[in-house]
Amino acid sequence: MSPAPREDMLTLPGGRTARVWEQGAGEPIVFLGGLLGLPRWPQVLTELARSRRVIAPSLPGFHGCEQFRDLDQTLDWISAVLDLLDACAPEPFDLVGASLGGTLAAEVAALAGSRVRHLVLLAPFGMFRAEEPVTDFWAQRRGALAALCAERTEAFEAFTARPDEVDEVEWAVLTTRSLEATARLLWPIGDTGLARRLHRIHCPTLLLWGDSDRVVPASYAKHFAEAIAGKAQIQSIEAAGHLAEIDQPARVAEAVLRFIH
Repeated sequence: MSPAPREDMLTLPGGRTARVWEQGAGEPIVFLGGLLGLPRWPQVLTELARSRRVIAPSLPGFHGCEQFRDLDQTLDWISAVLDLLDACAPEPFDLVGASLGGTLAAEVAALAGSRVRHLVLLAPFGMFRAEEPVTDFWAQRRGALAALCAERTEAFEAFTARPDEVDEVEWAVLTTRSLEATARLLWPIGDTGLARRLHRIHCPTLLLWGDSDRVVPASYAKHFAEAIAGKAQIQSIEAAGHLAEIDQPARVAEAVLRFIH
């Protein structure tokens, strides 16, 4: 059994605090979590940490970094994430971002590209095409999120389940804040204007998409790849939905490690 990840709390500019998890040793991989952040350490990071040092900071508004209501525009979010990366990963790193975290990872690679050696995006938001729209995530009932986001609903529910040490009311508040933070960045259609900045990404990039993604159409992978200036590859993950890293953690980790090695 792998040891539990190391946990640290960082104080960032402006007084924001953020939890950072680390596991493993070697060259760093920074992982930015998806739609509901990182309510717990996911299996995919354990898989990655078998051969690399994995750094998983909590994004603003999500579990472990609840302060976010001062972030009103996309640039505010990018600046906050850069502050976070300055604190937890000052040296160049490989960057992996899932869903909402993929959006912010792409923004970082576009605007601070010298820090990112390889970029892996798992079904990122950030652009919108009327002929193939992104699913209206905020029109869904809370109970429908598991089936919308994952093929293995039991894995999604286990990942987002309330920890024993957190009471029900506090957990409901934290989860609601995560959804609010997601909406502040992506509502209403998931378009952050990222398409206008993708040409600034010059590092090697891997676009991973679950073959059953019901949130961001898999066809978006081609549009991302065509807009990115650097060499971009596309890979589909079988038997996976929008959160492929939850559905198929071993397959996702294998694809990531094969690409960045």
